[in-house]
Amino acid sequence: MDLRDLRVFQAVAETGSVTRAAARLHRVPSNVSTRVKQLEAELGLALFLREGRRLQLSARGRVLFDYAQRLLALAEEARAALHDGPPRGVLRLGAMESTAATRLPALFAQLQRHHPDLEVELRTAAPAELTARVLARELDAALVAEPVSDPRLARQSAYDEDIVIIAPKDHPPIRSAHDLRKGTLLVFEPGCPHRQRLEAWCARDEVAPRRLVELGSYHAILGCCAAGMGVALMPAGVLASYGERGRLSVHRLTGRFRSVRTLLIWRKDEPQTKVDALAALLKEGRGDGTRRS
Repeated sequence: MDLRDLRVFQAVAETGSVTRAAARLHRVPSNVSTRVKQLEAELGLALFLREGRRLQLSARGRVLFDYAQRLLALAEEARAALHDGPPRGVLRLGAMESTAATRLPALFAQLQRHHPDLEVELRTAAPAELTARVLARELDAALVAEPVSDPRLARQSAYDEDIVIIAPKDHPPIRSAHDLRKGTLLVFEPGCPHRQRLEAWCARDEVAPRRLVELGSYHAILGCCAAGMGVALMPAGVLASYGERGRLSVHRLTGRFRSVRTLLIWRKDEPQTKVDALAALLKEGRGDGTRRS
C-alpha cells in the first residue's frame, strides 16, 4: 500500500465513481479500477459496496478512508516542510462554539489573504473533546479555554474574553449567585467551559440553581433568555451579532470570573508550518483586527 494507491482510493471514495475519480486524477478509468482492485486484494478486504451506479465505502473502507486522509495530509505537510515553502494543504482546526462564532470569521479571512494555498477544516466541540482530538492527531490545533496542563501540548495565548451574565431586560441587578437561586440557568452541555464557570460561581456562594435547561446553540440561549426563560453566562462578544440585544440586560462579573483566556494548542512533537502560520496571525493580533502588546 503506497501513497499513490491511497490517493486513488481517496478520489473514488469522495466522488463515489471510478469515472469521476479518473477525471479528477487525470487517469483513464481502467487504471483507477485496477488500482482499487489491487488495493483490495492486498488488504484482503472489500473497500466499496455498489449501490446503483454509485460506489459507497464499506465499513472497513470507512476506517481506511480516515487513515488515508491523515496519511496523505501528513505526506503533503512533510513535502512542504522539506522545501521550506509557504504553508499549504489543509489545516484541521478545532474551536469552541463561541470562538467559532465571534473570532474565526476574521481570522479565516486573514489566513486566506496571507496564505491562499492553505485551507481550513473546522470542528466545534467542548475543550476536553478538542484537546483529546489534538492529542490523537485528529486535529492539527485547537482553540480552547484555559487551563491546559497536558505536557505533550504546546500552547499560545490567543484571546482574552470578557464574561457576562445575560438576563431578560427587566431582570433585577445580578450582583452574586444568590440573585439566581430561584431562577433558571440556560446552559450548554456539561463539558462547556462557560457552564463550568457559571456552576463554579454558584458553588462559591453555596447556591444550588433551581433548574438547568440545556440548549444547543448560543442563538437558542439568547432567544430563550430574551423571552424570559432564564439567565445565562457567555462571552460578551457573542452579544455583538444578536439582533434583539435591546431585550436583554447584561450583568458584569468581578474577580477571577470576569474573564477567560483562550489558548491555541498543538502537539509539541509535531511542529507544522500550517499551525505556525495561524499562531503568527494570532500573536500579531491580526486574527481579530487588534494588535496585542
